[in-house]
Amino acid sequence: MSFDIALNFNQRFNAMSSRLSTTLTRSDLAELNAFLITEKRRSFTRAAIELGITTSALSHTIRNLETRLGVRLLNRTSRTVSPTEAGASLALRLETGFKEIGDALEEINRMRDRPVGKLRLNVLSDGARLIMARHLPRFISKYPEVELEISVDDRMVDIVQEGFDAGIRFGGTVPEDLVAVRLGGELRWVAVASPRYLYQHTPPAVPEDLRLHNCIQLRTGQGVIYKWEFRKGEDYRVVDVRGQLCVSETALAIEMALAGVGIAYCLEDRVRDDIREGRLRIVLPEWAPLEEPMYLYYPGHRQVPQGLKELIEILREEIELTHSVSA
Repeated sequence: MSFDIALNFNQRFNAMSSRLSTTLTRSDLAELNAFLITEKRRSFTRAAIELGITTSALSHTIRNLETRLGVRLLNRTSRTVSPTEAGASLALRLETGFKEIGDALEEINRMRDRPVGKLRLNVLSDGARLIMARHLPRFISKYPEVELEISVDDRMVDIVQEGFDAGIRFGGTVPEDLVAVRLGGELRWVAVASPRYLYQHTPPAVPEDLRLHNCIQLRTGQGVIYKWEFRKGEDYRVVDVRGQLCVSETALAIEMALAGVGIAYCLEDRVRDDIREGRLRIVLPEWAPLEEPMYLYYPGHRQVPQGLKELIEILREEIELTHSVSA
């Protein structure tokens, strides 16, 4: 950026800042916030999702801001978004300003008797079904002023980069630099099949026998096909199963097992009712391993957002109560 252009931009921005200081409008804040999030995410699509608007609406907002400031803020191609020198300068100043506003509001919120605000969570599908679906209603009822947005995603997501307040993942997959809170005990993994499938095929006696069966493969959020793990005492085995069907969602694998398509591998808690009512049977029950529990995790380098501490307390209480009742 030349000196004249830089000076022109700074003059325009300072003029806008001066106007905002006396006539702050919702539109002004919305445009500046939309730009800052887009610059952070380096993607109109991801920023639009976070803002809850369409990509075209976001693009229009950014163009309107650029017109008012008289300088291009973002370089756009068909695949990438990057800040211009003026955009990087503006984003740096806005980051400081919005942080000050956020800290001030957070300080006020901490003086309230009840939390208020919005929480964005990224949760893997097993966590959504086994934790959120079961225990979230109590939190929603107790804290009606806290808004929750839950993204169900089995991919390994950088919650800081993607703008989430917290996430839920299996132990062993949580980044070490984040605060992790254990939710419940170890989890039992089982291979299951319908009575019809087992009637039509010779049940496996050892894990390696699964290679002779039609197993419903599962592609993980990391993009790899999961190898089934089994443990019997100190004997630990990993089987690279084969089958006609591969899915990326546990729920679909379970549905296919119920339909008699083949053998599925999942958490026992996901199919407990089906097992109890005889719709599914555990294959190789003596080989079912206990693995790491789930954890709620969040960044420790910034203030805990309003409502997250209360959510953690309720989840832990609910899970402990459920385990004590079922024990």
